[in-house]
Amino acid sequence: MDVDPRLLEPVADRAWPAQTRARLGGWRLNASAGYSNRINACWPLAAPGLDGEAAIAAAEAWFSARGLPPCFKLTDGAVAPADLADRLAARGYAPRAETLVMVGPLADGEAGEVILTATPDPGFEAVLVATASPGDAAERLAALARIPPPALFARLDVDGQAAALGACAVDGEWVGVFGMRTAPDRRRQGLAQRVLKALLGRAAAHGARRAYLQVEAANAPAVALYRGQGFVPAYAYRYWMAPSA
Repeated sequence: MDVDPRLLEPVADRAWPAQTRARLGGWRLNASAGYSNRINACWPLAAPGLDGEAAIAAAEAWFSARGLPPCFKLTDGAVAPADLADRLAARGYAPRAETLVMVGPLADGEAGEVILTATPDPGFEAVLVATASPGDAAERLAALARIPPPALFARLDVDGQAAALGACAVDGEWVGVFGMRTAPDRRRQGLAQRVLKALLGRAAAHGARRAYLQVEAANAPAVALYRGQGFVPAYAYRYWMAPSA
């Protein structure tokens, strides 16, 4: 499945909205509480309208003014200017863990026992809080609440307790999958697969035809789960951080 990251990355940016957003030409500046890199980073997807060094300095100042370390999300095939990685390296920045953007087909079938809602419910929030630090969970719940409609939130209960969850955002033909979590004592039971299928199956009713998600390349179990559902890597990105970050 051929995918142009210059077209999909703006869709992904809209689907996981930062608390504060700004533009520097074609660079997208996102700031929140400092946990999820996607909403606390500069996405240099097109020319910034400034000399490369001046643009980096302006982005650094923007993050500093918000009490955040500067972070640049460099996506394969969608970085402007093309020598930005070299410029960042010369300033002491270094890339961190590689993240894969995987794309795949929508699933067929009904939600079954998976509960689908338009907003996160208390059970959904409970699983997320149990699988993240308090600050991280609060930031992610706030980001989930900002997803523009149509959005879907899935929860699967086991023995009357919320056990697995996920969310998705539909934007034209694309649906992005986010917030996949399974309670620690319910992992390796196929629950995430059922949640994913329920989300993708319902997204088709909102006009979606293709799906995407982000997963750390080193997370072999998650990559295997998504491959099993027909997802394949389309491209990758890395976060470039200053040594002090």
